[in-house]
Amino acid sequence: MRYFSTRNKGQGVSFAAAALTGLAPDGGLFVPEEIPSYSGGVKNSLGNMDFCDIAFETIRPYVNPEIPDSVLEEIVHSAYPFSAPLVAVGDRLVLELFHGPTAAFKDFGARFMARAFSYLRRGEDKPLKILVATSGDTGGAVADGFYGVEGISVTVLYPRGRVSPLQERQIAGLGGNISALAVEGSFDDCQRLVKAALGDESLRKRLTLSSANSINVSRLIPQAVYYAAAAGKAFAGKTDPDGAATPRAAGNGEFAAGDFGVRAGQAVTLVVPSGNFGNLTAGLYAMKMGAPVRGFIAATNANKTVPDYLESGNYEARLSQATISNAMDVGAPSNFERMAAHFSWDEMKRIIRGVSVSDAETRETIAGVYRESGYFLDPHSAVGWKAADKLFAQGLIGKGSGVQGPWGHGPLAILSTAHPAKFAETVEPITAAVPVPPSLAKTMERKVESRTIPADVSALLEVL
Repeated sequence: MRYFSTRNKGQGVSFAAAALTGLAPDGGLFVPEEIPSYSGGVKNSLGNMDFCDIAFETIRPYVNPEIPDSVLEEIVHSAYPFSAPLVAVGDRLVLELFHGPTAAFKDFGARFMARAFSYLRRGEDKPLKILVATSGDTGGAVADGFYGVEGISVTVLYPRGRVSPLQERQIAGLGGNISALAVEGSFDDCQRLVKAALGDESLRKRLTLSSANSINVSRLIPQAVYYAAAAGKAFAGKTDPDGAATPRAAGNGEFAAGDFGVRAGQAVTLVVPSGNFGNLTAGLYAMKMGAPVRGFIAATNANKTVPDYLESGNYEARLSQATISNAMDVGAPSNFERMAAHFSWDEMKRIIRGVSVSDAETRETIAGVYRESGYFLDPHSAVGWKAADKLFAQGLIGKGSGVQGPWGHGPLAILSTAHPAKFAETVEPITAAVPVPPSLAKTMERKVESRTIPADVSALLEVL
């Protein structure tokens, strides 16, 4: 598979070059020359396959031949000792993406990326410096994924005062080969600084640099796996039992798939809480590969750059606004450039609906879902839940899994991108004490060690 810049289709590079470079030399993002299709056998078996087998079949065409099949098998089994349960909550499904070590969906991309980098750089003597901007969860997942990896160091930039206390401990509490910079600004400032550093020719002559944001295609591709796994499962009419980290209050039992209308043979509609739009881009890849997905709802908070684009056809980046769903506080989403490289506005409008949700609506949703179903939502997942409610109220999608809507019959699944215990200071005043997974309880014992810098490129270059 060859990769091209979104800004220049003239010269392709290998997967290794795209992954290890991160950002294309012209400032664009790397995209595959084509989005491959699943074989008929794989497509028909997604609902019955093991998660690691789906990961192998999904990732393989993107990394072949640079990562041999035997090595890829080892990577996916090492990266994913956990999966993504699809559980029933109320009248819809929830795809729980927080069963990994940092309790956020970023674990799926970061853990694959760390192992792939380690293999691709075998025999290298010069150390690799990874730069990553985070609005919350990416930094913790990348720090955990790369912690202790020989020959690689990571510098995480995060907006000072705009991440939760637990997120900050995940980002800046490991030490070792992981360092953290608290930027006096927004996530957009952090992202701008990383892009500027990656594009600085004099710095690149002295350091071997790469990125670990979803601007890096090696982190984005593995995220297509859980879309394919969930879509296949829903199409087979199945759900999962609660996992060890499922945040359901005591006394609120599980539901079977048939309890609320999931039937075999129906494609799923997926609601994606969206910030930098890497997650939704991965979902689009899974859909084009042949996963049985009917469409997507792009749920944003007050930062509604992409919903406005879907409505008007005009893309206008803007300054980000701070919200309680802080990991989605992105006014200039980088991955929109990838979306636009693959899809026209008309194509996007056919398969994506954009919805913006306020902080007040987010809090009301956390309270309502807990009251009615005994299920804890983090603020980002609540944005997704409320986005579906808004479309139900407008008659734009059918209420309930078996009700006819413009996209036809089929189940609806909310991507739950982070465990609510990561946002206890927001969730618990609205609900009750959130059950804490063991991995997060251990994280809270860490001491934050970071350096504060202004949102200025020269300050970052000086540190580096």
